[in-house]
Amino acid sequence: TQEKRAEVVEELKNTREFAIDTETSGLNPHFAELVGISISLKPHQGYYIPAGKTKEQTQLILNELKPALENDKIEKVGQNIKYDLQVLRNAGAELKGSILDTMIAHYLLEPELRHGLDYLAKIYLNYAPLSIESLIGKKGKNQGNMQNLDPAEITDYACEDSDITLQLKTIFKPELKKNQYTSLYENVEAPLIRVLADMEYEGVKIDVQRLKDYSKELEKELRQLEKEIHEMSGTQFNINSPKQLGEVLFEQLKIDTKARKTQKSKQYSTSEEVLTRLAQEHDIAQKVLDYRSVQKLKSTYVDALPDLVNSNTGRIHTSYQQAVTATGRLSSTDPNLQNIPIRTEKGRYIRQAFIPTNEDFTILSADYSQIELRLVADISKDDDMVRAFTEGQDIHTSTAAKIYKVALDQVTSEMRRQAKTVNFGIVYGISAYGLSQRLNISRKEASTLIENYFEEFPKIRGYMDEQINFARKYGYVKTLLGRKRHLRDINSNNSTQRGFAERNAINTPIQGTAADMIKVAMVNIHQAMQAHQFNSKMILQIHDELIFDAQKDELEELKPFVEEQMLNALTLDDKLLPFLKPDFFEFLTCYFVRR
Repeated sequence: TQEKRAEVVEELKNTREFAIDTETSGLNPHFAELVGISISLKPHQGYYIPAGKTKEQTQLILNELKPALENDKIEKVGQNIKYDLQVLRNAGAELKGSILDTMIAHYLLEPELRHGLDYLAKIYLNYAPLSIESLIGKKGKNQGNMQNLDPAEITDYACEDSDITLQLKTIFKPELKKNQYTSLYENVEAPLIRVLADMEYEGVKIDVQRLKDYSKELEKELRQLEKEIHEMSGTQFNINSPKQLGEVLFEQLKIDTKARKTQKSKQYSTSEEVLTRLAQEHDIAQKVLDYRSVQKLKSTYVDALPDLVNSNTGRIHTSYQQAVTATGRLSSTDPNLQNIPIRTEKGRYIRQAFIPTNEDFTILSADYSQIELRLVADISKDDDMVRAFTEGQDIHTSTAAKIYKVALDQVTSEMRRQAKTVNFGIVYGISAYGLSQRLNISRKEASTLIENYFEEFPKIRGYMDEQINFARKYGYVKTLLGRKRHLRDINSNNSTQRGFAERNAINTPIQGTAADMIKVAMVNIHQAMQAHQFNSKMILQIHDELIFDAQKDELEELKPFVEEQMLNALTLDDKLLPFLKPDFFEFLTCYFVRR
């Protein structure tokens, strides 16, 4: 009742924090209707406030709650609070003030474990919450909807969620401080929640007709590739069947006499790794790789993206996952817009289907150039690698000259390609066998390349040994900002598990620091853009790249502004700093007119 809500609001006014959870009609915040709000002010207590039967009634209820929801002096506690921020915004209310997200807090503390509320309740509170299935049934076409339930049926479930969240907060907040994560949480991860919520809310506009036309082109290309593969093999078969493909390649054509059927599947492996190795000498293997690449682009992006356009906004709204990767990198789902390849012509063509709001805007990309290798140079302090970057050399050409013992002008494109694999492989802890498989060379040749690499870049070997030794002693490694990754198998007697942990010990400080760097840049750019009241918006993050829907009139001011924030995200070697400048690229300067 209104009277009871008034009592709750009065109680909220006198608190410094409360936990909040929204009950809705679905998992997608851009379509979900608000069903109710649960609030907990103290452990083992909760309130459930149902939404109105109409949007107007819901708005009136939210107006009553706004003095608490929009009070920036009250801390809000939530579990995956980014979802609640978006649902409440769509319903007509903002959630202001500092935020403590128990999912993100636990992710910092234990990045490789699960972070769902049920799991956390079981592990930390020894409690099994009511399941959503007990209310609306199991997932599937027959699952019910919260909107169809009586508020009395929802109350216990809803109050339990906010209560558990508040209890978890009392456990996790001291742990953040104990593990020296307070700064990382408060200055990076917590403000990033709002940045991601705004980016998801903004979405990206798509040229649907461009993708539909391109789908027809790719279909023709698939049919042509299929024809060529059948002609090369001399037989008709289903290219999409690993069993049939393996039999054609290894029994009929015998392109690899060493190939054996796996024990598990009882068929030949036709994985990308296997085909890439064989493609060096067998054209049909390359054709199959081309076929798979085109097919994946077509099905995953070209055909799928138009169906994912939100009918209300006319835009695609991806969802960023902040608590998934152990290194701190963001991931993207529904749809995954981070995996569109940008190194290929086809991938770039798909990216050009991201279009600006209107003809007064353009799509602007700001991309850290080779950030991970530059961080290797910074963290290892290897003089030769630092020099290669500061002198503006192509790092892969420079590496090729060193490991093949030739002058820079004698490096061939094949040498550079192999050196690129070595550069990235080394920092991921690649073995001589692994390198030999990727480059299709003997293990002895691969071993020589690795030895030459460490001979030329001795401090990188020193860095790798240092990280492994640190992990063996303390059980974790960390990024420049102090993000830890626990490596519980680093001293394992199982060589496979130990080797995996050792590779993570080498790579995590590099990849994790790169992730921290782009996150800090995003937070700083977002806050400063709001302060400057730019009309331009940051709309996508694709690993080391930020994409903006930029107003053309603001470009002259926006570019140096973004560059400054990206350059100064972390404190790095002064010699390297000028070479960390982002590459700017307007990959669409005109507005695509609908046909």
